[in-house]
Amino acid sequence: QVQLVESGGGLVQAGGSLRLSCAASGTILSINLMGWYRQAPGKQRELVAHVTRGGSTHYAESVKGRFTISRDDAKNTVDLQMNSLKPEDTATYYCSVYIQPRTYWGQGTQVTVSA
Repeated sequence: QVQLVESGGGLVQAGGSLRLSCAASGTILSINLMGWYRQAPGKQRELVAHVTRGGSTHYAESVKGRFTISRDDAKNTVDLQMNSLKPEDTATYYCSVYIQPRTYWGQGTQVTVSA
């Protein structure tokens, strides 16, 4: 079994920064894909960014140039550095890892950006 623990959410003013962290623990041989999703009230969960085991990254258009995802395979962690935050970034952010043959999810951390 794999557990994910997220940290780093909070309240910030528009234009500010936050850094989210996620640590995976349990029986882990190799994590294929690590990422962050978010879900705002009344909206579907959407991909924010992910990073492959090889280091390739993908970002949602809405966060390109503002967010940076990084992973540390020695520690089984994935971080999301969020800069120039906007009120529309307000959501619950979920860490996600894909370890064959399934995807695991964190419990979510709230990010609120005030105008």
